[in-house]
Amino acid sequence: MSQPTYILGGYQTDFATAWSRQGLDISDMMREATLGALDAAAIDASAIESIHVGNAFGELQRQQAHLGAMVAQVVPELWGVPAMRHEGACASSSLAILAAMAEIEAGRYDCVLVLGAEEQKNLPGNASSMNQNAAGWQGHEGFDCTFMWPAAFGRVAQEYERRYGLDRRHLNRIAEINYANARRNPLAQTRKWQFDALSFTDDDQANPLIEPGTRRQDCGQITDGACAVVLASPRFAQAHAQRTGGRLDSLARISGWGHRNAGLRLLDKFERSRDMPYVFPHLRQTLEDAWRRAGVPDVGAMDGIETHDCFTTTEYVAIDHFGLTAPGQSWRAVEEGVIAPGGRCPINMSGGLIGCGHPVGATGSRMLLDAARQVTGHAQDCQIEGARRIQTLNIGGSFGTVVSFVVEREAAAA
Repeated sequence: MSQPTYILGGYQTDFATAWSRQGLDISDMMREATLGALDAAAIDASAIESIHVGNAFGELQRQQAHLGAMVAQVVPELWGVPAMRHEGACASSSLAILAAMAEIEAGRYDCVLVLGAEEQKNLPGNASSMNQNAAGWQGHEGFDCTFMWPAAFGRVAQEYERRYGLDRRHLNRIAEINYANARRNPLAQTRKWQFDALSFTDDDQANPLIEPGTRRQDCGQITDGACAVVLASPRFAQAHAQRTGGRLDSLARISGWGHRNAGLRLLDKFERSRDMPYVFPHLRQTLEDAWRRAGVPDVGAMDGIETHDCFTTTEYVAIDHFGLTAPGQSWRAVEEGVIAPGGRCPINMSGGLIGCGHPVGATGSRMLLDAARQVTGHAQDCQIEGARRIQTLNIGGSFGTVVSFVVEREAAAA
């Protein structure tokens, strides 16, 4: 088991807020998340020794780069603290977390702020959608479409259909579960959205086709949002617990991690895995790496999962790659209630990207914070009873960048 990194606290903005409609922008959400995380962690800004920012599309959405320096701009108490920005499409803030952990494990710093932020509601939906295409290989993906990412993940559904068979009722059920979970999350973008009896069917009016293989309710919801977490070394976390009158074993910690990359082009990934049991073997390896570093055998050690579900197909892929079913049999976990609240391994009690929302650069840090809240018993109405160990899975592009964290309380390590 690698040295754990402790999560002292964190803060998520309300993902239902469209900041530009209030005359605000990405700098304002970064300030709110930073100050909120410092308050939640009960530390002063002077304790922060390094800052890592995850953001995917700042230049495209608002012509704003250099977001590492933006933190000190909006929180002057952090002036002089080293900072850097990380980009890995939807996995940007997970990469920021990995960099922060590496600094802590190397002994360079003991207390590091990680902030994910994205502004996507300041432009019309079609423009924001076009900007997101930058996460693929421009001009080389090899399929004609109006909306690239719904088309790409529709191709994933078609690949599962070709290899194993696929019943769309299971994708509709994944969407239904995640939207229902989001209704219990006070920070979810869709918590007040209303659906009817046809919303989670293949009815062309209630759930229209967006691209082949993808309908409206299959799609994650891009939104504005920021999420910050304060990470610390065991030495700092111990001193912090003593100073605040708490206990080290009451804190969440990252006990394992996995990180692998593939190429950009989706169709190349299908070709490379043509004769393999998993459609995305590097994703499976990422999860296995996280288990090995956490000192656990497999997904059976998890009490729940926070996974990427930019589309229902993404979660469908995650289910069998986690090992909740054999390859190609994710439908079994859906039908048997394994992934639903109260199931053997609930998935996305937050609502996931579909229900909670998907501010691209903030999604990885949001997943980590929700995992920490679960294992410390602070997930409120989204709580998994008795949760002590949660795994995240964050994906950039069409599975080009894959990052996973195992988050637990110390008692779970026994």
